[in-house]
Amino acid sequence: MIIDCHGHYTTAPKALIAWREAQLAALSDPSKPPTKGSLTITDDEIRASVEGAQLRLQRERGTDLTIFSPRAAGMAHHLGDATTSLHWSQHCNNLIHRVCSLYPDNFVGVCQLPQSPGVPPENCIGELERCVNEMGFIGCNLNPDPSGGYWTAPPLTDRYWYPLYEKMVELDVPAMVHVSSSCNPNFHATGAHYLNADTTAFMQFLMSDLFKDFPTLRFVIPHGGGAVPYHWGRYRGLAQDLKRPLVADLIRDHIFFDTCVYHLPGIELLLKVVPADNILFGSEMVGAVRGIDPETGQYFDDTKRYIDQVRFVSDADKQKIFEGNARRVYPRISRVPAVTI
Repeated sequence: MIIDCHGHYTTAPKALIAWREAQLAALSDPSKPPTKGSLTITDDEIRASVEGAQLRLQRERGTDLTIFSPRAAGMAHHLGDATTSLHWSQHCNNLIHRVCSLYPDNFVGVCQLPQSPGVPPENCIGELERCVNEMGFIGCNLNPDPSGGYWTAPPLTDRYWYPLYEKMVELDVPAMVHVSSSCNPNFHATGAHYLNADTTAFMQFLMSDLFKDFPTLRFVIPHGGGAVPYHWGRYRGLAQDLKRPLVADLIRDHIFFDTCVYHLPGIELLLKVVPADNILFGSEMVGAVRGIDPETGQYFDDTKRYIDQVRFVSDADKQKIFEGNARRVYPRISRVPAVTI
């Protein structure tokens, strides 16, 4: 089986966006108190949204199961307040669950957390528990910068985050470190903000003893780890200068990288420097880069094609990358209950 650890519902029915637009418009109208309201989307609309996109691409590219979460750019935790974020997250997560219920062999859920700038992370615990215990989700996406590009939250290694980590450990679920849209004009969302966040999170982990406090805590750093593989020597050297553990020891059981790198040389670099045990196959298909590479004639985000071309990685290590590591990082993937909302 080939498990894609990084998929977002970027093709959700238009009714979801209409609900969000109405929610945000109401923020400036004091006569409209915050309300979760209702969202009407039929099963047929859901089928139409994925059958010509994610499902078709799974078949064409030879992948089997996608770990599926709400659209990352749509989380927009900097908009509104904690109530705004909770209602929006609940609707987005319910929709992911419906996709997974309609296509249980193709999708498994990861949840959006109702984060909000200045609001302690323990505020997210209720929604995480609901998604994992009631809807069978196997992880969450954790935004290290709910302020949308201004980085007002403490580092991920600060005790500020510990209540959420305690719950993740209790539930045995990992987090993908994933920022959302950027409202800072200095940082293009997918070209700068995402990759900056990946790199920043890694350095925060390197400088801390977080994993001494949480020996089973696990994070996936997406987009190939940002700058980390490209500057692997720099981080090894910094770890040495700062009297930190060897980078390979730091990441072994705690930090994992996906393969959302959209050219063969980048994939080759990733696979050469990062241990195979710490790499999960991911594509983020129908995501940040959707076009065809004129140099290859293939879609940029068809990342399986790149891995298939790499000859220096053994079949055993490719099996880890394509399936085994995902099962280790997301152990709930094998016990997803069938639950309806």
